Amino acid sequence: MAGPLPVSPLAQPMPELPPIAGVTLGVIEAGIRYKGRADLTMLEFAPGTTVAGVFTRNLCPGAPIDWCRAALKGGRARSLVVNAGNANVFTGRAGREATAATAEAAAKLVGCKPREVFLASTGVIGETLPHDRLTAALPALHAALAPDRWPDAARGIMTTDTFPKAALRTATIGDATVTIAGIAKGSGMIAPDMATMLSFVVTDAKIPAGALQALLSKGVAKSFNCITVDSDTSTSDTVLLFATSQAKHPRVPAEGGAMLRDFARALDEVLLDLALQVARDGEGAQKLIQIDVTGAVSAKSAHRIAMAIANSPLVKTAIAGEDANWGRIVMAVGKSGEPADRDRLGIAVGGTWMAQEGGVVPGYDEAPVVAHMKGREVEITVDIGLGRGKARVWTCDLTHGYIDINGSYRS
Repeated sequence: MAGPLPVSPLAQPMPELPPIAGVTLGVIEAGIRYKGRADLTMLEFAPGTTVAGVFTRNLCPGAPIDWCRAALKGGRARSLVVNAGNANVFTGRAGREATAATAEAAAKLVGCKPREVFLASTGVIGETLPHDRLTAALPALHAALAPDRWPDAARGIMTTDTFPKAALRTATIGDATVTIAGIAKGSGMIAPDMATMLSFVVTDAKIPAGALQALLSKGVAKSFNCITVDSDTSTSDTVLLFATSQAKHPRVPAEGGAMLRDFARALDEVLLDLALQVARDGEGAQKLIQIDVTGAVSAKSAHRIAMAIANSPLVKTAIAGEDANWGRIVMAVGKSGEPADRDRLGIAVGGTWMAQEGGVVPGYDEAPVVAHMKGREVEITVDIGLGRGKARVWTCDLTHGYIDINGSYRS
């Protein structure tokens, strides 16, 4: 892939992330794949930090996924190491050796057990990770960690991303205010079921690992698992949530409970903010698409119908071409495999109903729909007319830019 990519027209400015008590971070150029840019990121956490994680459901996961799943059982974290440019996927014994060597090297620097080091890799699949370069760069990287290097970290984990992604919220636990900050990367190979997509969220709250896991799993279901760029579920998807336990607030019980209601709200907002930024940076994207499905037989059915629409190349190319071809939406509903009745179906774009009860709305005027589709954000609503199930998902349009990027990804 030659040269830097143009910044997505849907890009949002990166918010200023303050230092979070109990975490330092930094980046370095390790020469893993890229030249002239940082490609290795490290975070160090205070002793007592708890961790939660959600990972890809792809059945051919990378070695770092296997490592993190095993490490997560301990519920504690002292460091995170992320490399960009090489996914360390489908690399067999060499991949496992790379994860072990990286974790051991980081653990020595931090002063912890290797299983308290979490790992993530993103980039080309099937190439052996040159972990000797990675481990050689770690001492200098660790020596330069600082609490204010969030912008560097957000850029250091990028691959085909065109802008760094970050989000920030505050919440209350008892009478104390806690902070939640997160970064993410992702642009292509993005689909639900945890999308190549990485996200790392840190809070200064003190929350037991079990309660933290429940909050993260629930939040991911409403955010990262509701976006798609190209229907391809990555082998490397990882969302990790770290709680450094530095804030002073009432003790949180093991099960979490009502005390964490406001924290859950803020966490959900951070996760959705990051997920939408990933959709906005879909490879070659020019438009963000929101799809609402109502009237399905269940929420799960509504979600599947919405994803069938969001993943349809014909729907996505029609939106890229600003063509109000609602017949393609009908097709996508029908192919979803979910209960649907052609004669009860309703379709709207930009708030204008185009079809209802199985036919074109009498007097339908396409002009407001075309005007809406010329904008950067497009809204599609589909009413199935069979029940009360509803769902909302997001995607982006499909342009020539996607082919240009992916046709030369390894070059």
